[in-house]
Amino acid sequence: MSSIIGFPRIGKNRELKKALEAFWAGKCSQSELEAVAKDLRAKHWETQKHLDYVCVNDFSYYDNVLDLAYALGAKPARFKDLSGLEGYFAMARGHAKGVACEMTKWFNTNYHYVVPELSGKDSYQANVDSIKSQYNEAKALGYKPKISLIGLFTFLGLSKITQGEPQEIFSKLKSAYLDLIDEIAKLDSEVVVEFSEPIFVRGFGGDNAIFKELSCVYDRDAITCLYESIAKKGIKAIVTTFFEHSNELTEILLDTNIYGIGLDFIAGSQNTQTLESIAKSNKILFAGLIDGRNIWVADLDSKLKTLESIATIIPKERIVLTASCSLLHVPFSKDDESKIDPQILSWISFSKEKLEELRVLEDLFQNGVRGGSKEFFESNKAINAARRTSEKTNNKAVRDRVSANALKARDVAFKERIKIQREELGYLDLATTTIGSFPQTPELRALRLGYKKGAITKDAYEAGIKEYIKDCVAFQEEIGLDILVHGEPERNDMVEYFGEQLEGFVFSQNGWVQSYGSRCVKPPIIFGDVVRPKAMTLEWIQYAQSLTKKIVKGMLTGPVTILNWSFVRDDIARAQVCEQIALAIADEIDDLQKGGIKIIQVDEAAFKEGYPLRTENIKEYERWALECFKVSTAVAKPNLQIHTHMCYSEFNDIIKTIEAMDADVISIETARSGNELLKVFKQVGYTHEVGPGVYDIHSPRIPSVEEITEQIKALLEVLPKEQLWINPDCGLKTRKWEEVKPSLKNMVEAVKAVRNAL
Repeated sequence: MSSIIGFPRIGKNRELKKALEAFWAGKCSQSELEAVAKDLRAKHWETQKHLDYVCVNDFSYYDNVLDLAYALGAKPARFKDLSGLEGYFAMARGHAKGVACEMTKWFNTNYHYVVPELSGKDSYQANVDSIKSQYNEAKALGYKPKISLIGLFTFLGLSKITQGEPQEIFSKLKSAYLDLIDEIAKLDSEVVVEFSEPIFVRGFGGDNAIFKELSCVYDRDAITCLYESIAKKGIKAIVTTFFEHSNELTEILLDTNIYGIGLDFIAGSQNTQTLESIAKSNKILFAGLIDGRNIWVADLDSKLKTLESIATIIPKERIVLTASCSLLHVPFSKDDESKIDPQILSWISFSKEKLEELRVLEDLFQNGVRGGSKEFFESNKAINAARRTSEKTNNKAVRDRVSANALKARDVAFKERIKIQREELGYLDLATTTIGSFPQTPELRALRLGYKKGAITKDAYEAGIKEYIKDCVAFQEEIGLDILVHGEPERNDMVEYFGEQLEGFVFSQNGWVQSYGSRCVKPPIIFGDVVRPKAMTLEWIQYAQSLTKKIVKGMLTGPVTILNWSFVRDDIARAQVCEQIALAIADEIDDLQKGGIKIIQVDEAAFKEGYPLRTENIKEYERWALECFKVSTAVAKPNLQIHTHMCYSEFNDIIKTIEAMDADVISIETARSGNELLKVFKQVGYTHEVGPGVYDIHSPRIPSVEEITEQIKALLEVLPKEQLWINPDCGLKTRKWEEVKPSLKNMVEAVKAVRNAL
C-alpha cells in the first residue's frame, strides 16, 4: 500500500496564487476563487490516483494551521464579528479591525504558518464544513480519501496563548477538537484520518521550551487519553511525525488503539529503534522513505534494501509506503523543465516524480524486480551512479580553497569598530533605513522577463533598471531616510539572484514552492561545488551611490540563508557546501568595500530555521553556521559596517549565537509580536546595534505616524537610542508603492517627532 501526507496546493502553474491575488484585489469573485480551488483539488487527486488513498484537507487557501484554528473557532477577539473568507483572510493578512496574527516558520522549513491566538476567555466550537466538502468531492470523483489533520498537541504547541492557563485552554480546545472528530466520523462508514504531530520530534522535556511551558498538557496520560478517545470514535487514526525521530511518542502511542503510526526515515534515522516495539503491536507502519523535503531522485536500490530490512521485523502487510513529510515543500513537476542540463535534470525528482517513485518502490517491494518496474529500477540505478561520479559535481580548486582558508573572523573587536564607524559614517541615533528591497512592480517584472527572453536589448534593460534605482534613491532622499538602499530591481529573489551568478547552482523554470499564502519561491538547486566567477552586485550598488551623497547599503544574502533556502546536494555535508558559499560572499564583500561601499548588509533571514529540531543536534549546527557567517564577513575592514537581518525568529535560545555572529547591526522582526523579541537583547546586555521592525510589511495596512511613534517609544523602554535603528520589519518587494510610500513617510516623521522630544 502507499499514500502521502500532503501535496502541493498552489497548482502546477501557480493557479491558486493568481486566483487569490485577483480575489484580494477585487478582480474575481468568491465563487470564481472557489471554482479554481475545486479544479485544482481534482487535478491533484488525479495525480495521486495510483495511491491507495488521496489526501483530503491538505488543500488550503492560505495555511493549514490557520484552517484548523478557523475550524475550531479560534479567532482573536478583534476579528470575532468577521465571518467566512473575510474573517479567515483578516487573521492572515490584517484588516481595518486590527493587525494580522503573527506568522512564523513551520519547524525548520521555509514554509510560514499563521500563529493561532488562544485565550482562556474564548470558547471554541467545531465546524467541519470545509473538510466535509473536500471529502465529498474526492468520493464523488471515485477516490478513497484520507483526511490530513494537524494534531491537537502540535496545534497548541505552535499557538500563542494571549491570556489564561494552558490547562484550561487545552481542555476547551480538546472538547472542540473531539467534536470535530465526531463530525468527521459521520462522513463515512470508515473514515481514515492522519494526524500530524511533528511537535513531538523536538523531544520531551529537557531544554524543549514548548514542553516546559506546557508541561501540564504534554504528558503520557494526556496523549494516551486524547488518541484513545479518537480511536474509540470508529475512525482509522494514523498519528504521524516528521522532520526527525520521536521514539518517545511512538512508545506512548503503542499503548493506544490507533490504527497506524507514520515515521520519517529520511530525517529521523533513529526511528528504526522503535521497529521491534511496533512489530509487537497490531499497528500499521506508514514508512516515510521518499524524501518530501529535497528534490534528488531516490536511490531505489537503497530504499528497497531498507524496506526489506524493516520487513524482517514488521510483516510486509503491515507496511504502507509514504513520503517522509508533506510534498508541500517541493515543486509540482519537472515536466516542463527544458533549460536544465539533461544529466542534472535526470538527478531531480519533484512531487509528481516522487509519486512515481512511490509506485515503483511499492511494486518492487511487493512483487520483486520484474516487468515495467525492472526497467525503471535499472534506469534509477544508472542515474544515481552517474551522479556520484560526474565531473559536474566536483571542483578541486574550490575544495582546496576551503581547506586552506585561514581568515575566520574580523580582526578588530566591535567596541573599537563601532567608534570608527560612528565617526566615519556620521549617522544619527535612531537612524532610519529599510531592509533592502522596494516594490517589484508588474512593469519591473516585465522588464526582467523581456530581457531574459531576449525581447529587449541589454542596453534597454539596464536603462530601465537604472531608472528604477534613480527613482528609489530620489524617493528616499525626498522623505529624509538616513541610510538608503538601491531597491534591488535587478533581483527576482534574494537567493535566486545570487545563485544564478554562482557556479554549482542550477534553476528550474517552474519549480515554485509555497512560502506563505500566495507567496511562492523558486529555490535554487545546488548540485555541485560553489564558486563566484565575477562580482555580482558591485555595478548596481555603485550606480546608486553615484546618485546621492548619503550612504547606500550594499545588499547581500548570507551563506546560511542561501543554503537553507536552496535544495542542497545530499552527497556531501551541508556544512561543507555552506563554507563554499561563504567564501563566495566574502569575495563579493571585498569587491564592494574596495569599490567605496561603506555599509554592507548580509541577510541571514533563514539562519534560525536551519536549526535541528532535537536539542542534542543544535550545538554542531551552530558551530558550522556561525563559522560560515564569520568567514563571509571576516574580510571586512574595521570601518566597513556589517548589517544582518533575521526575521520570524524566537531569539531567546540563540541570543548568544547572534552575539557571536559579530554583525555591527542586526535588524529583526518585532511588529507583530510587540517587543517580546527585543527584551532578550536587553536581558543579555547585547552591545551591538539593533534595528527592530516598527511596522509589519506582510500586511497592506498603512501605519500612522502616531502608531509608529508609540512603537518607537516602546523600543526606547528596552534599549537606548544610541543602540537603535528604525526600519520596517522586512523587505518591501511584495508591497505596492501606494502602501510603501506613505508608510515610510510616516516612519520618518515618527522618528523626527521622537528625536525632537528627546
